[in-house]
Amino acid sequence: MKPVYWALPAVVSVLVAAGCATGPRQMEAVTAEDLNIIKASFRAQGQAGLDRLDQDDAQKHCSNPPTVTIAKELAARIEKANFAAIKYPADGNLMGDWRAGERIAQTGVGMQFSDNPKTPSGGNCYACHQVSKEEISFGTIGPSLYNYGKLRGGASPEMQRYTYGRIYNPQAFTACSNMPRFGHNGILTEQQIRDVTALLLDPNSPVNQ
Repeated sequence: MKPVYWALPAVVSVLVAAGCATGPRQMEAVTAEDLNIIKASFRAQGQAGLDRLDQDDAQKHCSNPPTVTIAKELAARIEKANFAAIKYPADGNLMGDWRAGERIAQTGVGMQFSDNPKTPSGGNCYACHQVSKEEISFGTIGPSLYNYGKLRGGASPEMQRYTYGRIYNPQAFTACSNMPRFGHNGILTEQQIRDVTALLLDPNSPVNQ
């Protein structure tokens, strides 16, 4: 049987996400033998390389949940390491255009071998969240983001920094979060993260209507 190359990102995401719930849970540990079997089943094609199977420290811990006695310690270590890795814009501007942010939230294109690597990736936010009241179909894996900015008192500098950082690397705030690390893993660009931050915080955005 020929390997199913297109499934590489999906298989990896399922493997990692299985251990990356919002909190530690009991499951069988992912072994080196498991990873070798997966690697042997795929080959690099286009922009989907086998490097996607290489786990960093956070992914390894989240794929092999700690016992209850060390869960809080490990969670704190994961959050601290990921928080230190957040890269904020050098000019300090954390909000872009909410209209561009809405387009990013509505598209899930990008990162697969069949996608044009020159085409910007999307955030596919609606797959996991309610973002605006106009949407009649949305995911419920994540919490509703409707009225995100309004419920948090607006776009204060502190809230801009928190929101940008949360999009860039959610594991800096919640260890083993299901949410993709959009900036950390290069899924979204700095400007795209600014635009999504604006979508969530700008009072004129449909999120806050």
